[in-house]
Amino acid sequence: MEEQVDISQAEWEIMRIIWTLGPTRTNTLVKILKDKMKWKDSTTKTLLARLTKKEFLTPTKEGREFCYASNITEDEAIDKAAKNLFSNICAMKVGSSLNRLIKNTPLSKSDISSLEQLLENKYQTAPETISCNCVPLEYQMDCCAVVKDESHEL
Repeated sequence: MEEQVDISQAEWEIMRIIWTLGPTRTNTLVKILKDKMKWKDSTTKTLLARLTKKEFLTPTKEGREFCYASNITEDEAIDKAAKNLFSNICAMKVGSSLNRLIKNTPLSKSDISSLEQLLENKYQTAPETISCNCVPLEYQMDCCAVVKDESHEL
């Protein structure tokens, strides 16, 4: 399977159901997605075929239908998708992007406590500044020299 998770928004819907329910029969997926997304049977089956071709799902014949199991855990897919997203952002902007993400995402008190502990530990070995990774050093301008204190805006 690829290092990147190349899954469309529609394919994520299917994967989320399979991660939640475990291996799932075609008819169950069709019914859930018809109720949840108003998809036609053919839409679900086409997306299942794409996910199988991309090796994210493995179909197993059970009687007259297939049962689909995930070849990647939800955490693995999320980690790869996040890594891919952040690889497209200037290293100097990652902190402020994470701040905006946290600000705009509902989190439980437990999640916040875990984040606080993680950040406290990360702080111990964090560099003072992060360098721009958009262009080679010899092409960088003054604007790339120092991270503005955007990462603390909440």
